[in-house]
Amino acid sequence: MGKKVLVTGGTGYIGSHTSVELINAGYDVAIIDNLYNSEKSVLDGIEKISGKRPVFEEFDLCDIKKLEEFLNNRFKPDAIIHFAAYKAVGESVNKPLEYYRNNLLSLINILEMMDKYGIPSLVFSSSCTVYGQPDVLPVTESAPVKPALSPYGSTKQIGEEIIRSTMAAKPQMKAVSLRYFNPIGAHPSALIGELPRGVPENLVPYITQTAIGLRSELKVFGSDYNTPDGSCIRDYLHVVDLAKAHVAALDRLINSKNRKNYEVFNLGTGKGVSVLEAIGSFERVSGVKLNYTITKRREGDIEQIWADPSYANRELGWKTESSLDDAMATAWKWEKRIRNKK
Repeated sequence: MGKKVLVTGGTGYIGSHTSVELINAGYDVAIIDNLYNSEKSVLDGIEKISGKRPVFEEFDLCDIKKLEEFLNNRFKPDAIIHFAAYKAVGESVNKPLEYYRNNLLSLINILEMMDKYGIPSLVFSSSCTVYGQPDVLPVTESAPVKPALSPYGSTKQIGEEIIRSTMAAKPQMKAVSLRYFNPIGAHPSALIGELPRGVPENLVPYITQTAIGLRSELKVFGSDYNTPDGSCIRDYLHVVDLAKAHVAALDRLINSKNRKNYEVFNLGTGKGVSVLEAIGSFERVSGVKLNYTITKRREGDIEQIWADPSYANRELGWKTESSLDDAMATAWKWEKRIRNKK
């Protein structure tokens, strides 16, 4: 029997890929998800890839009684990876209270139950949005956390503070916050991938949906940024590489390799890619010419950000392996599979 891991939000995009990598690494996985932004059929994909179906329970983590019941009766984990959160930046601006309630209360409930049931280890899904527009590039973990540009970003900052202060008060517990840059792509099998509800907020699903004819055109927001081609720059990493980083972080905690009981790591490739370069990569691997237009800047967009991942490379023994083209190819394979199926 492997160590037991509870993955909250495990049927979501990053959660499902991480569940696969955990099972591949010998962990026993249970998933709690309220299916707010995912489908139960994702469990079939996880099972087909890994050969094991995770324990699954559908409920909202803001309901602490249901969480306690689950821990009492269904699954007592050795560690928790906490993904479950609302994550759309634009939506968070329109629904701030929903975002604060959902994202923070679920985390507080998790931490309370960890303390009560002696679950020592937590990996928290954070974000590079905590840095805002950094003064220095690439971004290291010591870069200042700037005022958030959205309630979503604010919940990640506050979430980190809640964990930091909890770990300070509870030395028997330990946690890692992983600040991701921009996850893209899908599992090479095309059995799981990114499935946004409604209009995608992220670039790559919008690219693939435009290429397949679901969207009439792709809008590139801004051509007058202070970047080589005038479009925004981001650090795009393959979701499978990102999933493997969660396993590395968990191994570190479970094997007591952590240097402090609260640590933070940046997860990225270390390479900045512009929106126009990302479009070029997709066109190259797919052979599809994208219909895109350049329009005015979008409010709240950061001009340029990419990671210095050397700390994670060194401490976690992790680094990205897939190229931008690799990620685009898997995203396109996934898009074609889900559209042909429906």
